[in-house]
Amino acid sequence: MSTAMNFSTKTFKPRPPDKGAFPLDHFGECSAFKERFMECLRDSGYESSACRQSAMAYLECRMDRQTVLCKMLLFSCFQLRQLMANEPLEKLGFKDLIDEKSEAKPEK
Repeated sequence: MSTAMNFSTKTFKPRPPDKGAFPLDHFGECSAFKERFMECLRDSGYESSACRQSAMAYLECRMDRQTVLCKMLLFSCFQLRQLMANEPLEKLGFKDLIDEKSEAKPEK
């Protein structure tokens, strides 16, 4: 009955996320970084802005690590795939932290 009252001709068209999906960290390659971030959140009363350095380190880990995709039936591994596509940290909202790092490095 509720569909009979819907006179709209618009239909919902789902679309994938802008950044795409990235694989889960099944082997725990970045779990130490994740735990440091979660500990920071707990210590700061879940104030995420206090843990941006840890968040940046976790994302860097995901971009650096690669995982092997295997076909279970054939027991053959065929492709390396990153846990997260490389993305400039500036585009992920860490421009100010990167600027602080470069200012802290002494000039030679």
